[in-house]
Amino acid sequence: MNNTFHLNGIQQMGIGVPDVQNIWTWYRKAFGLDVRIFEEAAPAPLMTRYTGGEVQHRTATLALNMAGGGGFEIWQFTSRPTVKPTFEPQLGDYGVFICKIKSEDVRHTQKHLQQMGANVSAAQQDPAGRWTCYVQDPNGNYFQIVEGRSWFAASKHPSKCGGVAGAVIGVSNMDNSKRFYQELLGFEQVAYDSAQVFSDFVFLPRGKESFRRVLLSHATVREGYFAQLLGITEIELVELSSQTGARQIFENRFWGDWGFIHLCFDVQGMDALKTRCAEFGSPFTVDSDNSFDMGEAAGRFAYIEDPDGYWIEFVETHKVPIFKKLGLYLNLKQGGKRKHLPKWMLKALGLNRVK
Repeated sequence: MNNTFHLNGIQQMGIGVPDVQNIWTWYRKAFGLDVRIFEEAAPAPLMTRYTGGEVQHRTATLALNMAGGGGFEIWQFTSRPTVKPTFEPQLGDYGVFICKIKSEDVRHTQKHLQQMGANVSAAQQDPAGRWTCYVQDPNGNYFQIVEGRSWFAASKHPSKCGGVAGAVIGVSNMDNSKRFYQELLGFEQVAYDSAQVFSDFVFLPRGKESFRRVLLSHATVREGYFAQLLGITEIELVELSSQTGARQIFENRFWGDWGFIHLCFDVQGMDALKTRCAEFGSPFTVDSDNSFDMGEAAGRFAYIEDPDGYWIEFVETHKVPIFKKLGLYLNLKQGGKRKHLPKWMLKALGLNRVK
């Protein structure tokens, strides 16, 4: 058995929505995630632990931006309504509250979103002195536009955006969560660790309160088949200083309901990763165990929970479509090899663009 594993980057952010096609149209216009890797309707029998003990049906679309960064897995229940939280989630609530999107020019992206009529903040600087802004999608989810640290290709989209660059995650105990994301998931660098009221948070619900805010990242593009495309990413942990009022974003709801349903990492060497997670005290709670067919793509997937119970997904890709119309697929079921795929091969994914 292969005894090594590699976390190659953030593959995608899962987003539970009430209407996949409607919101994906907005995401294409806002951020340029316009390459469809797969689109499939099917039951989700392996997720019953998180869907009330019953098999639920869903449709899912995986979309990428070929400038680089992670994708969106836009996910919709078809067997039940997509349930919104009974309260308004706020900054510091537990789980992913904000998805980070990278930009070549944050101030340009801010103007692009403003011209779309989106609810977007002014561009300002974060604690590291980088330009940033925040925007709310039509479903009420928050996204942060950040300066991209790595690019697969120049952005050709009017927004000058790439794909997913990370997440802002509310936590109840910063030191426990830092250890989890640094030691288990490899975000070893600390860009800042500060506690105060932050001016760039004011746009957000509860953003005028004091937080401890820790930005974690990694120094270089990681190894692995898709790492050049996924690029350098970051995890920002936020802890409400008052320690009062914070709640689980998915309290009394299913995985797959309205909001950011998981943060997914592209991996190689799943068996070794399973061993490592168990030793760390974060065992797999779901494991497809072998190749799981997503119609146009296939792979093995697993879930763990962070210290506050938020869902982290791992996917080891076995098959991915290069050009579906010609039936061209890439077979990657070879274990834990660390090499990057050739750039021309990754660029071929762009043939699946949707206007």
